[in-house]
Amino acid sequence: MEQIYIDTAKILKAISDPKRLRIVDMLSCGEQCACQLLEAFHITQPTLSHDMKVLIEAGIVNDRREGKNIFYRLCNERLADFLNTMQDITTQKTDCICKTSGCCK
Repeated sequence: MEQIYIDTAKILKAISDPKRLRIVDMLSCGEQCACQLLEAFHITQPTLSHDMKVLIEAGIVNDRREGKNIFYRLCNERLADFLNTMQDITTQKTDCICKTSGCCK
């Protein structure tokens, strides 16, 4: 169970940056070339590379190369898992962590 918290925290950290959250929003429209993201956000290539690395490492964005271009897309399966985990974490249940840790009565 601890790994679920680690993985979820990694995603939350990745999308806690407003720019990265906007990038995720833009990618919700479909696959985008890095050049399109650079133009839309008026940022430098190294800044975009860093942001995309964070999103890729969190597992919520995939990339592919086509010649000199890099294309990014959301990993919808991973995002669905994340949303389900957040729902599970924030919903009371019979096997809640608080009941097994002894803090709830």
